[in-house]
Amino acid sequence: MEQRTAKVIQTIQYQNSSKDTLKTIYLNDWNNSFSTKRTPLAGRFTEEYSTKFHFAKSDMRGFTSITSLKTVNGEDLNYNRLKTHPDVVEVQLAEPLLPNQSYHIQLSYILQFPVDTFTDYGVTDTNEYNLKYWYITPAVYDGAWQYYSNKNLDDLYIPKASLNLKLEFPKNYALFSELDIQNITQNDKTQTFYLYGRDRVDTKLYLNKFPNFNYVQTDNFTVITNIESEGIKPTDRAIITDKITQFINKNLGPYPHNNLLVTDIEYKKDPLYGINQLPKFINPFPGNLQYELKLLKTALKNYLDNTLPLNPRTDYWLKDGIQIYFLMKYVEEQYPDLKLLGNLSNVWGIRAFHAADVNFNEQYNLYFMQMVRTNRDQSLTTAKDSLLKFNANIAGKFKAGIGLKYLDDFINADILENTIKQYIQKSSAELTSSADFEQLLKQNTTKNVDWFFQDYINTSKKIDFRIKDVIKTNDSVTFTIKNKRDTNVPVSLFMLKNDTILNKHWIEGINGSKTLTIPHDNATKLVLNYDNTIPEYNLRDNWKSLEGWFFNNKPLQFRLFKDIEDPNYNQVFFMPLVEFNNIYDGLTLGAKMYNKTLLMKNFSYRLSPKYSFNSQTLTGGGHGVYTHHIENQNLYRISYGIGGSYSSFAEKAFVTVISPSLSFYFRDNNNYRSNKGSFLNFRFLDISRTNNNPLLTVTNPDYSVFNVRYVNAHTHLIDYSKFYYDFQVAKQFGKISVNYEWRKLTENNRQFNFRFFAGTFLYNNTDPTSNYFSFALDRPTDYIFDYNYLGRSEASGIFSQQIIIAEGGFKSKLETPFANQWMTTANVSTTLWRYVEAYGDIGLVKNRSVNPEFVYDSGIRLNLVTDYFELYFPIYSNLGWEVDEPNYSQRIRIKFTLDPEVLLGLFRRKWY
Repeated sequence: MEQRTAKVIQTIQYQNSSKDTLKTIYLNDWNNSFSTKRTPLAGRFTEEYSTKFHFAKSDMRGFTSITSLKTVNGEDLNYNRLKTHPDVVEVQLAEPLLPNQSYHIQLSYILQFPVDTFTDYGVTDTNEYNLKYWYITPAVYDGAWQYYSNKNLDDLYIPKASLNLKLEFPKNYALFSELDIQNITQNDKTQTFYLYGRDRVDTKLYLNKFPNFNYVQTDNFTVITNIESEGIKPTDRAIITDKITQFINKNLGPYPHNNLLVTDIEYKKDPLYGINQLPKFINPFPGNLQYELKLLKTALKNYLDNTLPLNPRTDYWLKDGIQIYFLMKYVEEQYPDLKLLGNLSNVWGIRAFHAADVNFNEQYNLYFMQMVRTNRDQSLTTAKDSLLKFNANIAGKFKAGIGLKYLDDFINADILENTIKQYIQKSSAELTSSADFEQLLKQNTTKNVDWFFQDYINTSKKIDFRIKDVIKTNDSVTFTIKNKRDTNVPVSLFMLKNDTILNKHWIEGINGSKTLTIPHDNATKLVLNYDNTIPEYNLRDNWKSLEGWFFNNKPLQFRLFKDIEDPNYNQVFFMPLVEFNNIYDGLTLGAKMYNKTLLMKNFSYRLSPKYSFNSQTLTGGGHGVYTHHIENQNLYRISYGIGGSYSSFAEKAFVTVISPSLSFYFRDNNNYRSNKGSFLNFRFLDISRTNNNPLLTVTNPDYSVFNVRYVNAHTHLIDYSKFYYDFQVAKQFGKISVNYEWRKLTENNRQFNFRFFAGTFLYNNTDPTSNYFSFALDRPTDYIFDYNYLGRSEASGIFSQQIIIAEGGFKSKLETPFANQWMTTANVSTTLWRYVEAYGDIGLVKNRSVNPEFVYDSGIRLNLVTDYFELYFPIYSNLGWEVDEPNYSQRIRIKFTLDPEVLLGLFRRKWY
């Protein structure tokens, strides 16, 4: 045990329940998915920018060593690990396996368990064992072998089996499992547990030295859990657990086993996202509610995992949907007045926000809409390992849950819930699929539900309706409902008198537009999707007043700080600003006025006037952007924008920049998880500089530049590459340049970096005594004001040491820092130890009327956070040994960013 190893002797008896004769079988060995840095699991980590697996020592990773694989008669069987799936074993049978016959395989193997750092399962730093998918299991055969690799999605697909386990381990461990304990024997130093389970798929096993599991016996089954319950009395914990098991038993049917293991690891992998993840001292929920919902959500998941044998890699949506549906139902029944912000909804200042009025269950639609509004949502029939992490963990689950709620509201009469219960009980002993659920539902209802499975589940089509052209008479109302999207889904129509619902109708078959006439019934308002049951893209055009056109205009609402969108108002938000943009403006105070809510809007604007204390001037800017999302195309987004700003570029010197732009964004429409992407940007920059500093000379104060920029990037943790093409045309000059970057992280954790830049002037009529528009070797002048320089005009001091790797990319300040004809450079660096790297730069600098000059430098780079915080220490260059020069500290270059949007990218790249 001290070496994180276990010896296993195993017999597998498998019955061929198919109609086919099998000559080959496949076994899942997911413990071996940790064996190298080239497994699909390792690739999954790098896709999500997690370095914990790649940088781990070899002895921290796990593997399986098979020492024997034989028939029951002792005959060796040929087997091999699949090249692309090293955690799947292919076994050639000695004799064909006929339908309804069984085979026996005897295996001996040694398990080296991984540490729990990677997936939370494994061996802890206190040498405890929290295991899942730890032993070898047969794969499912349903006419084809259903095997795939571990990708940290907790979705192993195995047939139900009767298990008999004999486990021997030291006496200082306690064992926790869902299996039934048949017997326990004790030796001097070890103990042996005999476990049994029938029709099982669960593989969890906990061997803990310091156990914190609680057993709660209920009338339905025993719950074994270690979900954190600090401060909760044992009696309250028992009451909560019994309340949850009764809810599950009533809605899903009896649990077929004696024990349900609900662990803290499982909760952390599938938590209650949102405000309930705040620290304990600001827990917004009353009493023990947070513990109750944690236990409920995880218990629902485990119940479904143990009773519904669906393929969790390709048919996951149904279990996810049932889990979220009944989580919402529980809150509706037990806590109907619960708000999203909990008790914070009543706090002064917070209660003025629309977020304080939002019900707890509305959060599921908000999270899902976060992906819909950004055109990142995916269909629920997309393979789970092809989903973006945010979709796999959050948005997809919520889409499934609110979809079932939508379906239930449409069908009505408890048909859906009865069908779910019937389906679970029917499927508990055999393999099933969501197609079986669809067939059963259609047998139980007379309504047409094809739209749910064809449009809602099988596509990522948006839902969006609009009500228009209302004509009223004394006894009737005629109006048109427009379907703004290519969906064939029903929409609910509410007739309201003031805030009282008079009636509700479901309107089906709206292809394009549909005109209806209904009785007036003294209604004052017609509203589509009034209860927000339908996950609709835009709710702002869903209502019409019947009391005059004036009331159709939404009132203007001013709010302090960003809020959740309220579709009943045209919202304008204000936020105080305290910023430090550069040393010339210094500390700035101001306000931002904008319309952006927590969900992205197609059109957004921002105005941000600020007062700068150093320059004692009103600065700031504003911009407006309209974004056009394109579905099912590699070109997925087009943005039209215009922006302007006014700020200092030197002491008592100011610049005004006005820039309209057009941008095209591309991705692989067949692979959202791909880190490859590109964009094409056209922009026109009108720049005007005002100089009130007598010590500063400014030539060409006013100029305009037309810029075309194309970027193609593969931002992968292991293999990073980026092409950058730039074309600029102005009255005084024309230039073109190309930039290529490549990074490689090797298996021994050594990183290689290479960057190449080449640029040339097409024509250059600028002042020959000025290098303002020239290519720069180490510090671009940034005449189009793209870079976040804190002191862009500084020639000495700490702010002059800020480096932005652009153009030449040199770190040393050489005697020929500019090129007014052409320049080509190469920058390389490689790891010496951890984040310490050696770098070197070489290049040719060509100015008019002089020969090209060869330039070079070298030094040490501290790569603390790649692209975000780095330090460069020059050592040797054209200047000689720079470490011997006086004031060496002023030669050190610093790369860092304080831009919140840039820093937010560290989070986004893991989830999107």
